[in-house]
Amino acid sequence: MEITQIKQFSIFSNISDEEIKYFQEITKEVKISKGDIFISEGNVGDSIYMLVEGEVEVNQALTLSLNRKGNDNREKALIKLNSNQTPPPLFGEMSICDAHPSTGYKVMLALCRLLCRRLVNANENVLKLTTAFSLVLER
Repeated sequence: MEITQIKQFSIFSNISDEEIKYFQEITKEVKISKGDIFISEGNVGDSIYMLVEGEVEVNQALTLSLNRKGNDNREKALIKLNSNQTPPPLFGEMSICDAHPSTGYKVMLALCRLLCRRLVNANENVLKLTTAFSLVLER
């Protein structure tokens, strides 16, 4: 992956080309076929995935106890990410580990900003769901 392409991703935008070379050296391309699951909830992660081309859907299990009838294990799509977004999306960032402290600081700062934006969006979604649930219960 070229340095300019890596720098398009928000967590790498504030580090120098020299610092980016570290990430460039350990970056590898992974192609996933449509419909394949390549990360599952609860698995230990060791990679950041940068979406260069295509679309990915992030799902979460909605395991509900149905009394004596067992469990309902349907999944809910939390978000759909597309490589055409600006900045391009990345995920798996919680597993980052960096041996270069000054570069790691810059990346972690960018990660904090990204996570804060995601938290704000998640809070907005919880509010929407709570409101919808309240309206349903009022009927």
